[in-house]
Amino acid sequence: MPKKSKKQDILDYHSEGRPGKIEVVPTKPSNSQRDLSIAYSPGVAEPCLEIHKNKEDVYKYTAKGNLVAVITNGTAVLGLGNIGPEASKPVMEGKGVLFKIFADIDVFDLELNADDPELFIQTVKALEPTFGGINLEDIKSPECFEIERRLKEELDIPIMHDDQHGTAIITAAALINALELVNKKIDEVKVVFNGAGASAISCARLYISCGIKPQNLMMLDSTGVISTKRNDLNDQKSEFSRDTDKMTLEEAIDGADVFVGLSKGGVLKKKMIKSMAKDPIVFALANPDPEIAYKDAIDTRDDIIMATGRSDHPNQVNNVLGFPYIFRGALDVRARKINEEMKLAAVKAIAELAKEKVPEIVNLAYNHANLQFGRQYIIPKPFDPRLIYKVSSAVAKAAMDSGVARKPIEDWDVYKEELIKRLGRDDKFIRLAQEKARSNPQSVILAEGDNLKVLKAAQIVVEEGLAKPILLGKKEIIEKLIKDNNLGIEDLQILDTYESPEYLERYANVLYEKRKRKGVTLFDARKMIRDRNYFGAAMLEAGEADAFVSGLTRKYGEVVKPLFEVIGAEAGTKKIAGMYIMLTKQGPMFFMDTTINESPTIEEIVEMALQASSIIQRIGIKPKIALLSYSNFGSSDGTEPRKMQKAVAILRKYYPDMVVDGEMQANFALNNELLKEAFPFSDLVQNKPNTFIFPNLAAGNITYKMLQSFGAVEALGPILVGINKPAHVLQMGASVREIVNMITLSCVDAQTRKK
Repeated sequence: MPKKSKKQDILDYHSEGRPGKIEVVPTKPSNSQRDLSIAYSPGVAEPCLEIHKNKEDVYKYTAKGNLVAVITNGTAVLGLGNIGPEASKPVMEGKGVLFKIFADIDVFDLELNADDPELFIQTVKALEPTFGGINLEDIKSPECFEIERRLKEELDIPIMHDDQHGTAIITAAALINALELVNKKIDEVKVVFNGAGASAISCARLYISCGIKPQNLMMLDSTGVISTKRNDLNDQKSEFSRDTDKMTLEEAIDGADVFVGLSKGGVLKKKMIKSMAKDPIVFALANPDPEIAYKDAIDTRDDIIMATGRSDHPNQVNNVLGFPYIFRGALDVRARKINEEMKLAAVKAIAELAKEKVPEIVNLAYNHANLQFGRQYIIPKPFDPRLIYKVSSAVAKAAMDSGVARKPIEDWDVYKEELIKRLGRDDKFIRLAQEKARSNPQSVILAEGDNLKVLKAAQIVVEEGLAKPILLGKKEIIEKLIKDNNLGIEDLQILDTYESPEYLERYANVLYEKRKRKGVTLFDARKMIRDRNYFGAAMLEAGEADAFVSGLTRKYGEVVKPLFEVIGAEAGTKKIAGMYIMLTKQGPMFFMDTTINESPTIEEIVEMALQASSIIQRIGIKPKIALLSYSNFGSSDGTEPRKMQKAVAILRKYYPDMVVDGEMQANFALNNELLKEAFPFSDLVQNKPNTFIFPNLAAGNITYKMLQSFGAVEALGPILVGINKPAHVLQMGASVREIVNMITLSCVDAQTRKK
C-alpha cells in the first residue's frame, strides 16, 4: 500500500491555484453578444416558457438530467465522525470528482447546517427542481435511515445513501460469486456481521434480498451479539436480533460460512478463522486496517476467499464499482427512484462481469498475464472500462421493468456506444498507467537528482509505490534539499558522477565499447562519462537500472545525443522518433514525430506509423492512425501530401490489419461527422483516429505546443519511440506532475519490454 501522503502535500493539493477540486464550465458557446443574449436575457425566456407549459421539458432544456446533488450534514464523515458541514466539503467535492471521471455525471456538493433530520429532509425536498438525482453522504446512523426513507417516499427523483447501499451492492456481488466458487447455496450458509452501522445493516438487508435466510444471519455491535436478550437496541438493530445465548464474536463465528467486517482493525483473530466452516468467505472491510491482516488470514486457511477494502490485495471492495453507474443508469431513463430491483440488477451485473474474459487493458493495468474468475478475482477491478455499460445498462433496464423509468431506452446498442464515449476522460489513461506501475515498481534513473522538482517527484513516486528512483547528483546537495524541504524520502540510491570511481570506470568501458569505432578513445570515454546523461545511459545499457528520465534542465538535443550514442535504436529500426501523448476529454491522442525528425521520408513515415502502432498496443490501446497534411485524399498537390499518400498506400498494402488512412486535414481527422459527410469511404469514419502522424517536425512540434499552451490538453512526453531501452526525455521546465507522469510511463515501458 502506498505510504500516506504528507499532510502539507495534501493541503497544497486542495489549496493551490483555484481552491478546491471542482468548477462550473459552460457547455454552450458564449463568446459573442448573440450567444450571451440567448444564454440569458432576453433569449432564455423561450425555454422558460416551454418548461412552464410542460415541466418535463426541464430535462430537455437544462442540465437537470445529468446533475446529481451530493448532500451531507457532516455528522459521520469518513472515520472522522461529526465534524460539521464545512469540514465535510472536501469529501463531498471528492465524491463529485468520482462521479465525473467514472460516469460523466455533473455534481453540485451541498453541505447543510441541519443536524435535525426534519430540517434536513425539508431542505432537500425544496431542492428537488434543481437535480436529476440525490446522493446522500456521511449522515450518521440511525438518522440516515429515516432521512433516506422519507426522501424516497416524498420525492420523484432517484435518491441513494451511498454509505448504506454502496458497500452492500459490491459485497453482495462478491458473495454471490464466492459462494459459486465454493459450491455453497446462498439459502444454507451462515453469515456473521461484525459492525451494526448504516453500511452493515444495509448489507444485511440486501443479502437477505439475495437469498440469505434471516435466521442464518447474526450481527454484532460494539457490545456484542445483537440478541433478543438485549434491551438497548434501536429499531434497525432490533431487526437483526436473534434468539441466541452467544455473546462474543468468537462464539458467533464458530462454524460460520461468511464473515463480514464493517467495524475496526484487528478484531478478527486467526483462531476465529480456523473455527469457521470449510471454504470460509471473509470480507474484512475496515479501512485502512482490516479486521484481520490479509496475510494473516491466508496463512491461516488455504481454502479461504478473502476480500478487503484495500487496493494492494485481491478482491478490493470499492464503492466506485457501483454508485457512479447506478446513478448513470437511473438518470438516463429518468427514473423516479432507485429501488430494490435496480440495486439487485447492479449486484447481478457486477457479479457476472467478473466471470467474463478480462480485457487486455485491465490485465496490463494490474500487471496480470490472464486475470480470470477465481478466488483471487471475485469482483471486477475499479478501472475496468466495461463497468459503465454493463452496470448502467442493467440498472436502466431494471428501472424500466419495474415501472419507475420515464424515458425508456429504445436502442441498447446505441446506448452502449454513448456510455463508452463518456469514458473518454483525459485522466483515465494515466490512472491505468499508475496502477500498472504500482503493481511492479521499476528502478528509474533520474539524471537531475539535485533539482527540487525532481526530488519532489521522487518523493511522490516512492510514497505512491510507483517506482524506485536512482538519483544522480552531488550527495550532500541532494540530502540538504531533502532535509530543508522536509521531503521525508530515505534510503534512495544516490550516485555522484564525480565521486563514484567503481561506477565511473565500469560505465566508461560501456561507453568506449559503443563508440570506439566512432572516434572515442577510452580517455575520452572517462571524461564523457562524468556527464550525468552519459552516465545514466551507460548504467541503463549495463542493465543496472530499468529506465532513465532526464531533460528538465538541459536542452533536448543535449539529452538525446547520449541516449542515441550509448543505447541506440531497437533492432530493425532505422530512425528513433518522438511521440507525445495528449490527454484530452476524448481520451488519449498520440502525436508523432514532434521532436526529432525534421522532414521524414516516405519510408520513415511508414516506420513511424509502425513504431507508434507497436508502443500503443503495448499499453493496451488499439491504434487508429491518421496521416495528416494540408490536403484531403489528393485534393491538393505538393511534396508533403504526396509523401503521406504514398506512405498510406504502403501501410495499407503490407499491413492490411492496421487501421490507417490519409492524407487528411486535421479537422477532418478529429471530426467524425465531418469526415463521414465529405469522405464516407474513409476507414476512419467508423474508427475515430487516436494516432496522428505529422508530415514534418515543424507541424508536429507547433501543434502540440499550441494545444498545451492553450490549456486544451495535458501533454505527456516526449516518449522516445524506437529506442532500444526505456529512456525518455522531459520537456524543459516540466512540472512535478509531468515528471511523475513520465516516471510512471517509463516504468510501464520497462515492464512491457521485459514481457
